[in-house]
Amino acid sequence: MRNLLLAAAGLLVTAAECASAQPSPEPLTLADCIRMAQSAPSPVSLARQERDIAARETTKARAGFLPQSRLVNGFIYNSPLLYNREMFSHLPLNGIREYAFLFGVDQEFDTSGRLRADLTRARVARDLAGASLAMTERDLKRAVTTAYYRALLTRRIARIVQDALAESQVFEKRTKLLFGGGEAAQADVVKASAQTAFLEQALNAAELEATLASQELASFWTREVAEPLALAEILDGDPPAPESPATLPAPFLKRLEFNLLEAQRRGFQADARRARADLLPQLGAAFQYGLDSTAVRIRDRGYAAFVNLTITIFDWNKARAAIQQARLKAEQVETSRAISERAFSAEYQSALARVKRLFEQISLTRRQAKLAEDDLRLSRIRYEGGEGLALDVVTSQNQQAQARTNYYTTMANYLNARADLEVASGR
Repeated sequence: MRNLLLAAAGLLVTAAECASAQPSPEPLTLADCIRMAQSAPSPVSLARQERDIAARETTKARAGFLPQSRLVNGFIYNSPLLYNREMFSHLPLNGIREYAFLFGVDQEFDTSGRLRADLTRARVARDLAGASLAMTERDLKRAVTTAYYRALLTRRIARIVQDALAESQVFEKRTKLLFGGGEAAQADVVKASAQTAFLEQALNAAELEATLASQELASFWTREVAEPLALAEILDGDPPAPESPATLPAPFLKRLEFNLLEAQRRGFQADARRARADLLPQLGAAFQYGLDSTAVRIRDRGYAAFVNLTITIFDWNKARAAIQQARLKAEQVETSRAISERAFSAEYQSALARVKRLFEQISLTRRQAKLAEDDLRLSRIRYEGGEGLALDVVTSQNQQAQARTNYYTTMANYLNARADLEVASGR
């Protein structure tokens, strides 16, 4: 029994050591977050389903060109006349009892162009669904990117405030010691204590903002949003330089929105051809083979062929109005395209300008943060030597925290601006 207990204890210790030796999870990069968001149920999943649904419409439209066959089995009872039990009462029928076992084939010849217009419309619907899917994937990627950079920035700001609070607490403790020795005024202690209280409240708000940002990012792929996320720190490194402007005169014309507009235009053109088909002759044929008799006798079998040609004579201008409606909708798409070109051109130029200016601001804010750090150090030295004021130290603390916040905010804004430029460039 004792040996069993010792063995069990050894296993527990070994398991604990193995658990402690397990490596921590790798920090999530932006690509990891995008991949998990795309694999989880999302608007992208719905857009994929819509694309698959639209693809089935093409199969249905193609089936219209093929012969349609069917097997019809039926029985009809027609009551006899009251004064003659051998004669059926309803003249359109063929007898008192009628049995039908018919194999039929129907074929429609697209002389009017209706079937071709239906097929084109189905293909356009498939292209529309594909363009919508691509736009949804792009928008999801952009949303995850924004949430990722926001999570990094809010965490960094929380650490900046935490560092400033630690610095303020040290200074507050020092002023209290100097005040106890008669080397500092009570006003210095009040200023230092007020600064500490202010930073404690700021830290509380910054940590809340960081928690909310992390939950927003995690909600793209999981319900367990309260679990902490390990994110790869990219705000401390050197930012990538802005790319050279595109050599194309109008790179924004490659945006997915124009694919959507083009598909809409082709769809309305197909609607116009479909409406025009109602004015043209349509030819159809049918063939039947089997039994249609008053008795079930195989020798009564036979076949029949039917040919029909439908010609529209007068429809009160219904088809012409539908054609005009479809053409006007196509013109409306052209107008929307012209409006979009102007709007997307302005968006592209704005994205270029933001990327350029924010990249220049990064070096300025980095220099500002370094100067603020030196100013705080010198303010502390002057105060310790009795040559400076506590107010100077408190002001320097605020300036250093603000300068560091400005630097990381500019860095996050620059990375977001690059992502906006990718969208504006149609990439």
